[in-house]
Amino acid sequence: MTELIRSNDIILIGFAESLLVGAEIPAFVADNHMSGLEGSIGAFARRLLVPADHAARARRLLTEAGLAHELRDA
Repeated sequence: MTELIRSNDIILIGFAESLLVGAEIPAFVADNHMSGLEGSIGAFARRLLVPADHAARARRLLTEAGLAHELRDA
């Protein structure tokens, strides 16, 4: 799995995940439950992951959607 975005912004993660799912790119949000358990104080960021063989296409899609500044380094 390749990490694309790490953020405490649940709206950003949800938006990016919906773009990927809409493009039929498998996406997984890691640490979603941990973030909720810690009370959403920001100690644990959520991570948006995709399979490595979909990473290039996912990066391109998120860049076209204006989220290039949110992407983790490749």
